[in-house]
Amino acid sequence: MSPQRLSQREDLHVEAGAGTTPGVLLTVVVPCFNEKDTILDVLDEVRQLPLNKVVLVVDNNSTDGTRELLRANTTATNEPSADCGLRPISLSPEQTDDSSHQRGQEWRRGDGFWVLLQPVNRGKGASVRTGLALARSKYVVCQDADREYDPTDIPRLVAMAEEQNLGAVFGSRLWGAAARRDSYHWGRVGLSTLFRWLYDTPTTDVATCYKLLRTDIARQLGLVGEGFSLDFEIAAQLRRAGVEIAELPISYRPRSEREGKKLRWRDGVSATWTLLKLRLARRPPERETASFLLGQARDHAQGGDAPRTVPTRSLGWKSSSTAGDGVALAEVLEPVRFSP
Repeated sequence: MSPQRLSQREDLHVEAGAGTTPGVLLTVVVPCFNEKDTILDVLDEVRQLPLNKVVLVVDNNSTDGTRELLRANTTATNEPSADCGLRPISLSPEQTDDSSHQRGQEWRRGDGFWVLLQPVNRGKGASVRTGLALARSKYVVCQDADREYDPTDIPRLVAMAEEQNLGAVFGSRLWGAAARRDSYHWGRVGLSTLFRWLYDTPTTDVATCYKLLRTDIARQLGLVGEGFSLDFEIAAQLRRAGVEIAELPISYRPRSEREGKKLRWRDGVSATWTLLKLRLARRPPERETASFLLGQARDHAQGGDAPRTVPTRSLGWKSSSTAGDGVALAEVLEPVRFSP
């Protein structure tokens, strides 16, 4: 199935797993902080993607007018219901510190997108985890609000995941002709080299924003990061679970610190520590290894009953489970609960 054919098939079957909305293929999470000059352009580009999708903007208490701009282009609404492609949230007085809901949140609805205004800035990682907790789609991907990434690359990632039954597909900025050097280039190269060495994988760009993940797999990774380090935590936990990371080259338009780039040298230190810490941590319990995370994924898209496994590769840890266990994915994964 080519990317073009996939993009034209809004009726493409989506596996009905735990907590998914039938027919919703993708959730695009747009974390946002002080991006008033680009946020509306990014949303316009993402909305035009010919995929059956839900677009969710999570604003981290912007102070440059982004928040007011989003309000001006949306209307106040109640929290989303399950049939709209996002998980409903029931906020009790005790629930004030979960990544998916905080006291003082404000929900708004735009033309083809949802906006969640956060009362405090907890970091980009917390925004991504919020989107992951709310998603009811088969896949989830993050889209930066600064126009460095081209949303038209997203259908290619989805097409590859669908064709090869993959759990994770990254868009690489460092692959061949796609690579563009800026002041952060060698930092990306260094961190990706470290990741390859530590986690026995050929991944070329561990720091990329474009990490397309199967939602049911991503929810089981135990993600906790709240800042930029979440990008590295996602990649490390995928490999600890034995999930193969596929890649495709993508386009990239880097911006400078003067133009609003928010990465600093300390983020590189945090990323390095995250990779080292997770590699040296104890092996994941068997319930978190790839055979349990993935189970037997059935190829419903082709109308067959024969199970087809998602490609996995262990990271030196031995698991007693095999692809022939006959454990159905829905029997293994538990629904996400929003109570603390």
